[in-house]
Amino acid sequence: MMSHKPHITLLDGGMGQELLKRSSNEVTPLWSTQVMIDEPEIVRDVHLDYIFAGSRVITLNAYTMTPERLTRDGQIEDFERLHVAAINAAISAREAAGIPEVKIAGCLPPLVASYHAEVAPKYETMLKSYSKIVAIQAPHVDVFLCETMSSIAEAKAALVAAKESGLPVWVSLTIADNDQGLLRSGEALSDAVAMLDEFGADAKLLNCSKPEAISASWSKMKSDQGLTGAYGNGFTSIDSLKPGGTVKSMQSRTDLGPAAYAEFAMEWVTNGAGLIGGCCEVGPAHIAELSKRLTENGYSV
Repeated sequence: MMSHKPHITLLDGGMGQELLKRSSNEVTPLWSTQVMIDEPEIVRDVHLDYIFAGSRVITLNAYTMTPERLTRDGQIEDFERLHVAAINAAISAREAAGIPEVKIAGCLPPLVASYHAEVAPKYETMLKSYSKIVAIQAPHVDVFLCETMSSIAEAKAALVAAKESGLPVWVSLTIADNDQGLLRSGEALSDAVAMLDEFGADAKLLNCSKPEAISASWSKMKSDQGLTGAYGNGFTSIDSLKPGGTVKSMQSRTDLGPAAYAEFAMEWVTNGAGLIGGCCEVGPAHIAELSKRLTENGYSV
């Protein structure tokens, strides 16, 4: 009797880098936020391209819309308006695609800066900020994605706040690119996974790390609870990005086209990942290739 391969949920790819390619605006620390005010149709179109490439989960373009970042860069008065614009862009993309089964993921990102756990606020402050975001997004999303979590405390605060919504919560950790199975904070990935299991994460993922580092650390993701997944980035290095800086300083890899990225992702699927997508520098063409590869290998997507 033939065994059926599991269903794989295909996530979207990076948003910020796609917006940089398509927007006429100058890059700022809030590059993906300003576009919600000036060119919201570009955000909708990126969502739409991912859906047509095969994504069945699209994440709100709210990565830089935290109270901390908006306060630092002088846009805190736009907090609610920006989140509503991001919600509307995702909903309008789903409607335009005519594929109602597409799920919208709420976005709980690092509050101050990606990759830099040392600048994160204290736990109670993080919990309050994440709760503010959850309150706005929860009525309009199907699942929460806490992404690019650099430390155990950051991941816990986002998870606890999101769980209050009653929706499924996926937590994605970012790991050091040294293949040693450590978070960007230096904490052990295995300890972070244990915490996520203890506090009831519905899925555990790795993201915004080199695909090679994700593969090297994959064995530490295993647990008996919930789904696992991954969506790597296509940067040569994240070392040049400082808190408050812009992604202009980052260089993209030339050896990680759609076919090459799909090789890594299929390895993760073979090893049990049920959620697959892409992060920075992984675009609609990569997702289309992934969808094709999964289908060819007998997975339902």
